[in-house]
Amino acid sequence: MTMLQPRYSKEEFARRGTEIYERQVRPQVEEDNQGKIVAIDIETGAFEVAEDLLTASDRLLARCPNAQTWFVRIGHRAVHRFGPRSVVEPG
Repeated sequence: MTMLQPRYSKEEFARRGTEIYERQVRPQVEEDNQGKIVAIDIETGAFEVAEDLLTASDRLLARCPNAQTWFVRIGHRAVHRFGPRSVVEPG
């Protein structure tokens, strides 16, 4: 299997992905898809929405085999979270 190589710097990748999401994708998907993953090709603007990252990625790559993919979790600041969900006080 051939690995796709990034064609943009991290900063340019993030700038393009965020811009496409905010301008084109978000208005179409946000209302009914909270918590789902969006995979966006930062070169074409093509996107796929799915329950998980792998499914969204697979669907996008089936349509755009050379996609430069940016991921967003709808309604959240990040795709993944590290650490506990909440702090529980010892009682």
